[in-house]
Amino acid sequence: MKKPPRWDNHQPIYRQLMDRLIQGILEKTYPEGEYLPSVRQLAGDFQINPLTVAKAYKELARDDLIERQRGEGLIVVRGARAALLRSERSRFLKEEWPTLRSRLRALEIDLRTLEEGA
Repeated sequence: MKKPPRWDNHQPIYRQLMDRLIQGILEKTYPEGEYLPSVRQLAGDFQINPLTVAKAYKELARDDLIERQRGEGLIVVRGARAALLRSERSRFLKEEWPTLRSRLRALEIDLRTLEEGA
């Protein structure tokens, strides 16, 4: 049996699950137009309460990233990946890049060094 993921105690599990699903959409693990795992399947895979999965799915649907197909399940909507790329890039540039840029400057690491993987 596969070991369940570790969850961070500083953030609700449904939010962490949403982040994993978003990452899956970005990485095309969950391609646009394809069905997502059922609530029961995902709950079993992650060994969490089905209500937690349902809440994560509800939030993704609210953000227009997934939609329910009556009698079929939930699919990733067309354009979801592009929308996520825009929002995740914006978030990265606002929240993560300033700290990262500052650290790189302090360590005197330039882009060429990063590209070379030194």
